[in-house]
Amino acid sequence: MTDRHFADPRLAGLYDLWDPPERRGDFGFYLPIVMKSAAVLDIGCGTGALLGLARQAGHAGRLCGLDPADAMLQVARQRTDIDWVPGDAASAAWDQEFGLAVMTGHAFQVLVRDDDIRSSLAAIRAALGNGGRFAFETRNPLARAWRNWTPDNAVEAAGPSGAPVRMAHQVDGPFDGHTVSFTTTYTSPAWDGPLLSHSTLRFLGASELAVFLAGAGFVIEEQFGDWDRQPLTDASPEIITIARRLG
Repeated sequence: MTDRHFADPRLAGLYDLWDPPERRGDFGFYLPIVMKSAAVLDIGCGTGALLGLARQAGHAGRLCGLDPADAMLQVARQRTDIDWVPGDAASAAWDQEFGLAVMTGHAFQVLVRDDDIRSSLAAIRAALGNGGRFAFETRNPLARAWRNWTPDNAVEAAGPSGAPVRMAHQVDGPFDGHTVSFTTTYTSPAWDGPLLSHSTLRFLGASELAVFLAGAGFVIEEQFGDWDRQPLTDASPEIITIARRLG
């Protein structure tokens, strides 16, 4: 789960320790797709780990990462062979420059309002050339992943000093049919006190998502329920979508 408080430099450097790239099922899914496209835009790229893996695997084309958190981009900029651009999905201003756009780490779910989704999809479509594809995922609301966002499932990673940093989630209220709000608490014996983050994520069902995509000029090419490409069912944890730009 990504969190906007990774904009804090204390946390940005820990992101890939909490969620190591080599263990991420989503990267195993997306990397082969990235490798097949000559020009790739990673929206909400975070520390740039996916594009870094692509470059290490021999991708010789254009790779560009977009993220609103400067602290995350500072980590990403350790690689100078990839373009790193500050901004969010709706602010993307490219005109048919990419063959593929990806949005990993459930970043699509930070688009809470209908207008946020529409404006972001419009900008993503504009960035893609004719027939370009948009690959992303959102958690299946029927799987109710938020039931596991409890302090009992907290995770820890060692900070630069070696002191542990603990990340714990607590849901603030029941699912309202569209969104889940939660508080994330970060603590470390090396800090003066805890860091709190309050976040809200949108949970779209498959049919509602299809309406937004069609309205933005996309057609769904493939859809899966998990990173092993299992078919999407009501019990699937994910709604993984590969959509193609029409026109």
